Amino acid sequence: MAGISISGLISGSFDWQSVVDQLIQIDTAPITRLQTQAATNNNKLTSFTALKTDLTSLQTAVQGLNSTTLFNQRTATSSASGSNWTVAAAEGATTGSFTIAVSQLATAAQRQGAAGISAALHDTNDVSGLTLANLSTATPVTAGTFSIDGHAIDLALTDSLQDVFDKISTATGGNVTASYDSATDRISLVSGNGDDIILGAGNDSSNFLSAMKLANAPVGAGSSLSSTGSLGSVALNATLASSRLRGALSPDANGDGSFTINGVAIAYNVDTDTLSSVLQRINTSGAGVTAGYDAANDRFVLTNTATGDIGIGGNEVSGGLLDALGLTGGATLQRGQNALFSVNNGVTVSSTSNTLSSALLGVTGLTVTANSVSSQTVTVAPDTSSMQGAIETFIKAYNTLQSDVAAATATSVGPDGKVTTSTLSGNLEVQSWARQLRSLAFGSISGLDGAINNLDKMGIGFASLGAPLSILDQSKLSSALKTSPSEVGSFFNTANTGFAAKFSTYIGKLVDPFNGSLVTQTTTLNKQNSDIDVQIATLNKRLADERTRLTNAFLAMQTAQSQAQSQQATLTNMFAPKSSTS
Repeated sequence: MAGISISGLISGSFDWQSVVDQLIQIDTAPITRLQTQAATNNNKLTSFTALKTDLTSLQTAVQGLNSTTLFNQRTATSSASGSNWTVAAAEGATTGSFTIAVSQLATAAQRQGAAGISAALHDTNDVSGLTLANLSTATPVTAGTFSIDGHAIDLALTDSLQDVFDKISTATGGNVTASYDSATDRISLVSGNGDDIILGAGNDSSNFLSAMKLANAPVGAGSSLSSTGSLGSVALNATLASSRLRGALSPDANGDGSFTINGVAIAYNVDTDTLSSVLQRINTSGAGVTAGYDAANDRFVLTNTATGDIGIGGNEVSGGLLDALGLTGGATLQRGQNALFSVNNGVTVSSTSNTLSSALLGVTGLTVTANSVSSQTVTVAPDTSSMQGAIETFIKAYNTLQSDVAAATATSVGPDGKVTTSTLSGNLEVQSWARQLRSLAFGSISGLDGAINNLDKMGIGFASLGAPLSILDQSKLSSALKTSPSEVGSFFNTANTGFAAKFSTYIGKLVDPFNGSLVTQTTTLNKQNSDIDVQIATLNKRLADERTRLTNAFLAMQTAQSQAQSQQATLTNMFAPKSSTS
């Protein structure tokens, strides 16, 4: 503490606390130096984190080039503009152009049940008790107006069918009469004057005529019209016992029955199942058919899920439902047809499916699904887009790493001679990463059968020393990918010695989580920072102790001087001259 004046300590003019602060501040210089070193280390760690991200991205890009399938990928395209064909080429498919002429598409076979399987609207010709709202037609009747011979007839859903017949007669002045025949389940219209009956008008609001299957006849043959089909319809959502099937059911005592479709058993219960649920059961079974109800013809239809000229078998087991559905004796088989096609004007080939397999086409790896009868040329070619995409991803990752290494290790001298450094300037090991990767990129691969043994053979390289890696000749690259994809593939992904393998091996050494250069350097920096933290803590403890010692010393000095001053005052008072009194 030499050179520090302590005069005025007792008087209070001396700020000894500031002196303590100044002394402590002088002793913090080592801590400041340590904190600066820690900050520098942290900046280096940040740089290494960014470089690790770059190395990982490059490693991923290299793995993409090392794919065993990338350079065997194929594309298939049709020459027809707006083609609705689906063309696909598998890995390694034979390349070339193939003219495929489809002269016939495959269709699915249908087992069409007998028509008119529903019970009639009524069991007698008297329909005065049948209201429109309760008619069991396939299409419910709507209220409104309909026209006959230009006369509008208004009806309500509360009308009976006989009420409608009466309204027709009244509207036409008795010329057109209507009646119902329960035997045929049809409505007939008869013109009394022999003229054609003209049905409908543009402003009709009721669907009565279409619901009754009544339509205009050819000119000169329309003085008498009848429904084009039976009018009754099954109730799809009622139980089988109440479904209004014309045929009788004969289940066992528990109401159970069954039948088979293509050998697959379908069981049902007439008291709990509906026609809809039975149809759904058929469709979800393994019978290979789709079952549906054709309301227009009042029949059930089974359609094969597979196309081609293959049959559909149905057999009644018990209960009579398949018979009642008209799918046994009265059914007819509408045979499916096979697809017919040729390749390159060759012989006509048959296929049960419209998806033409590579085996049938005679072209390895090519599959065509034809949706129209036409002739189209399908071209199979290497998938150069995917290949170039992988190469461009590698180039981008490579350049990003090289750029970041250069920025992190850069050193420059300004006009004033001042040297500017970066976070990793002077790190020769990191600088060697860039040199080694550049050497790998420049290098040739030995032992290959083809002519492509380096990037330059594909038009890829460095425009100048220090320039980024780039595609210098796009036409050269496109040609290599299109005409020699297997050679390009061998260059990139030959095991152990290929371009990708060499890059992957080197990068793996850098990012190895145990012994990699990146881990070694970051571990060293983290250890240094840990040591610095310990040193700073130790120095802070010493400074705290020093502050306490100094503070106590000044306080003791202050106390001693205070006591001395008090004693001096006492002595002064004792020996001071006494004043005399008169």
